[in-house]
Amino acid sequence: MSDPYVKTTTENAITTIEFFHPAHNSLPGDILAKLASEITAAGNDDATKVIILKSGGERTFCAGASFKELIAIDDEKTGEIFFSGFANVINAMRKCPKFIIGRVQGKTVGGGVGVASATDYCFATKFASIKLSELNIGIGPFVVGPAVERKLGLSGMSQIAINANEFYSPEWAKENGLFAEVYESTEAMDTAIQLFVENLCTYNPEAIKHMKEMFWSGCENWDELLAERAKISGKLVLSAFTKETLKRFK
Repeated sequence: MSDPYVKTTTENAITTIEFFHPAHNSLPGDILAKLASEITAAGNDDATKVIILKSGGERTFCAGASFKELIAIDDEKTGEIFFSGFANVINAMRKCPKFIIGRVQGKTVGGGVGVASATDYCFATKFASIKLSELNIGIGPFVVGPAVERKLGLSGMSQIAINANEFYSPEWAKENGLFAEVYESTEAMDTAIQLFVENLCTYNPEAIKHMKEMFWSGCENWDELLAERAKISGKLVLSAFTKETLKRFK
C-alpha cells in the first residue's frame, strides 16, 4: 500500500496540488491540515497563476473523512477539531486569490463533495458520481453544507443530503451546477484541463483575484459559520445513535 501524501508541483505558472490516501482517498486530520496549508501557500505564491486540485488513484476522488479517526472520537473538543479539518480546507479555497480548478476522476463522498464544491471550476469524468452520506451515520453534512449549497442551491443540496444512500450521477451534478464538464475518460479530461489552465494563465491576475472575491461574496462569515457547524458534528458523533451506527465500521 502507498503512503498517504499531499504533494505540490509548479510548472509554467500552473500549480498542481495532489492528495492521496490508500483508504479510497479518505482524509485524516493531518492530510487535511497539509492540504489547507498547501492551498494557502499556492495562493500567496507569485509564481502561481492557477491551481489544479486533484487526487491520486483512478476511480475515487475522495471518500470523505477518515472513518478510523471518526470512530476514535471520544469527547466534544476532539470531535470539533476533527470536523474543522474540512472547514479549514474549504476556507483556504475560499480565500485563495487564484482560481482553483477541480479534477474529479471518480466517486466522491461526504467531505469530498464539499471539496469539489469549493473549487472555482470543476472537471469530472463519467465515473464521478457523488453522495452526501453523513446522515447514514447519524450526523449530517453541516461543515460542507454551505459549500455544496453554494454550487447546487438549497434544493439540490437538500436532495442529496436527505437521500443519503444514493449516488447521484455526474450528469446530475453537471445539470445542477457542481461540474462544469464531464468527460468519457480521465485522459480526455486531463487534456481539456491542460488547455483550460494554460488559457487561464494568460489572464490578468488582478482581475482573477477580484472575480474570486465577487464569486464568493456573502461567504465572508464562513470562518465562524463552519466552526459552529464543526461543533454540531462534534457533538452528534458522540450520540448513542451515531456510536452504535459506527460499530458497523470497526
